[in-house]
Amino acid sequence: MTGEWAIGPWPDGVAVQVHGMERDPFFGLEGDVDAARELVSIVGPERGELYVYPGDRHLFTDSSLPSYDPEATALVVSRSRELLDRLG
Repeated sequence: MTGEWAIGPWPDGVAVQVHGMERDPFFGLEGDVDAARELVSIVGPERGELYVYPGDRHLFTDSSLPSYDPEATALVVSRSRELLDRLG
């Protein structure tokens, strides 16, 4: 990975999913989505997935916060479980 926050190459054989909202001030508007796209392209479509949801919320899966989005969270949970099922 490249960029300011890069920590080195992604470990071989490790799958990744990235979830974020398109207009999230950090994810969508400050470039995190670009880093996620780079990571998924490096890992490849068989092990890397990027999911971008409509909206502008950060931490949208935390039900204790006003930014909580139950519909998007349900998709995150479903997609995460599918990934774990494929790995298991």
